Amino acid sequence: MGNVCRFESLARLGYGARGVVYVLVGWFAMMAALGAGQLTDTKGVLREILLQPFGKALLAVVALGLVGHAVWRIAQAWLDLDGHGADAKGIVVRGGLLASGAIHVSLAFFAISLVLGLQGPGSGDSGDGARDWTAWLLSQPFGRWLVGAVGVAVLGAAAGHFVKAWKATFRRFLKADPRTMEMICPIGRVGLGAKGVVFLIIGVFFLTAAWQVDSSESGGLGKALEMLQEQPYGAWVLGVVAVGLFAFGIYSMIVGFYRRIDYPSVLPGLKAPA
Repeated sequence: MGNVCRFESLARLGYGARGVVYVLVGWFAMMAALGAGQLTDTKGVLREILLQPFGKALLAVVALGLVGHAVWRIAQAWLDLDGHGADAKGIVVRGGLLASGAIHVSLAFFAISLVLGLQGPGSGDSGDGARDWTAWLLSQPFGRWLVGAVGVAVLGAAAGHFVKAWKATFRRFLKADPRTMEMICPIGRVGLGAKGVVFLIIGVFFLTAAWQVDSSESGGLGKALEMLQEQPYGAWVLGVVAVGLFAFGIYSMIVGFYRRIDYPSVLPGLKAPA
């Protein structure tokens, strides 16, 4: 039981760490929309944490949380802890959870490398990781189709976020009283909707890269925010999405507190022999 409790604590810390990252991403985006700062992505936010007083200690906690979130996502997918099933829809959802786990593994390793001094604290170029991965995929057999498949998968994730925002399906995974749930729902809907917008743009980037066989056309969160900023009325559009990403960060922290780790079969799944 002790191992299960530690796993639960690590999973909750993971949601909190994700929340901190997205609150800061949203904050920087809001400042950029107001003309008082520059955009940054998730890796840029981790660098910013490192530069603060007691930055290494703070970043070490965030890194541990990101590891926890990665482990939780992978366990959700592999053990089907939320009971999504093995039909086509369930496999797609679990595949998305597995992809989320892989992304957070990468982000956690980046945070750890900063703590250990293996990466410099200076800000990096947004979207480099996405372009590098796209270039690698394009160099493989059927690389163009692989990049296109990634684009379709990201668009699927965007659709999933929009559905969750519209239907508020996240409620069944939260253990909160009705009054608290009434406060959580608008935050979750706004946050998930904003993240869906970002995923939609990133998915289009990957499809464009596949169509043109050009890795420079792909990009991640940073490039997506830059694109919004460059549109007509870009400051307003960016500001709206920034508020949404800030809300997603708050929502993630809330989920860390109220998430039902025992729903519907998480504990039996964790206790089951390997």
